[in-house]
Amino acid sequence: MHSAVKIHPAVDGGLKPAAKGFAGGTLLCDCAENKVAVAIKGQCAHNHVCGCTKCWKPKGALFSQVAVVARENLSVKANGDKLAVVDSKATIQRHACKKCGVHMYGRIENKGHPLYGFDFIHTERSKEEGWAPPEFAAFVSSIIESGASPGNMGAVRARLKELKLEPYDCLSPPLMDAIATHMAKAAGVLRK
Repeated sequence: MHSAVKIHPAVDGGLKPAAKGFAGGTLLCDCAENKVAVAIKGQCAHNHVCGCTKCWKPKGALFSQVAVVARENLSVKANGDKLAVVDSKATIQRHACKKCGVHMYGRIENKGHPLYGFDFIHTERSKEEGWAPPEFAAFVSSIIESGASPGNMGAVRARLKELKLEPYDCLSPPLMDAIATHMAKAAGVLRK
């Protein structure tokens, strides 16, 4: 067992199942008062732990936890004036609280991007129980770029497998297939 390897506080104790008919919830920043509140309607999709260096992670976590929701199912309900885009040149425009630094959601503005229409969220920022659990681990090798020891990667991958989070150094095969299909249709290789 590799349970000593800590991945993310929301998964280290095991994955919790999604609640049937889950209606959504509210994501809150980490400020003590005047919290940014982002309302999400419905269940998330493609929840995963991500090792990239762009996604927000809780302090001490090796990975972030990221899911997507339809753009129309996300709305800023309180203190939106505290939000600012972290990196305006990034594909995913990550909107973070200027005071506490928590990323509240990420949005792709490029209508030609295969993931346009999905917003990226961190479900652990919600007090509601029942979000779909992570399904895989993405960009696993990238945790080295955040300071993780290259010599510990075998134990990290073993722990991910114990948690039933298949480790990938990209996205999961279904997501990669969806992106490739979008690109092939845009290039005229496949009929729409």
